[in-house]
Amino acid sequence: MTSINLNADMGESFGAYTIGNDAAIMPLIQSANLACGFHGGDPMVMQHSLELAKAQGVSVGAHPGYPDLQGFGRRPMTIPNAEVEALVAYQIGALMGLAAKVGWPITHVKPHGALNNFACENQPAAAAIVRAIKAVDASLVLVAPVLSELENEGHKQGLVTAGEIFADRAYTSKGTLVTRGQPGAMIHEPHDALAHILRILETSCLHPLDGSPALPCQPKTICVHGDGEQALATASLLSDTLKQAGYQLETLATLRANQ
Repeated sequence: MTSINLNADMGESFGAYTIGNDAAIMPLIQSANLACGFHGGDPMVMQHSLELAKAQGVSVGAHPGYPDLQGFGRRPMTIPNAEVEALVAYQIGALMGLAAKVGWPITHVKPHGALNNFACENQPAAAAIVRAIKAVDASLVLVAPVLSELENEGHKQGLVTAGEIFADRAYTSKGTLVTRGQPGAMIHEPHDALAHILRILETSCLHPLDGSPALPCQPKTICVHGDGEQALATASLLSDTLKQAGYQLETLATLRANQ
């Protein structure tokens, strides 16, 4: 039986603002990536998200991003790699503190948004992120997009690394995500997202939006963006269909234990 992980970006509400439907999505996934206060989240949201995950047995990870609350961490920023390393370590540490309070430890790290996108194509930035993770806790799993510099750097520096594919995003001929706002970049309908994922899993390849040749990959985890309008329906359809297809859905903590 083939194992796969279903994850979602969560805990992105803050203050008086509610983003996503975390309580409904949490039972459908195996791992949650929790915002750490920079692009979303705040101490109370982080704590509540950890409590939700603990109640459902969902493994949790830090989802560090650029210090860009207003832009939801999706705007490019020019930040020295030494600062990137520090801000990633800082955010992991913040979530670890609350995780200790709740009694539900974090098991992985997945960079967010524009920071993640930049590190996918920039080796020095990817190396800085991986160094930060290793410095805090070298046993943490790195979740990194398949075929990216970040995935390569994780393997190079010896982290357990889970290659990620996105249920709701299309790919370029380089294996990167089509930029938001471009035609076809987002996959909104749940059945379209399911077909997209099944095609990747069945062929072990990414299939670029522009029809370029397929790109071989070995995904270990599937992401549903928790803030999407169809996130709940997509997560539900993926979970049900993957189980019916014979996939074993497991947490990233289990992946780490089996390495």
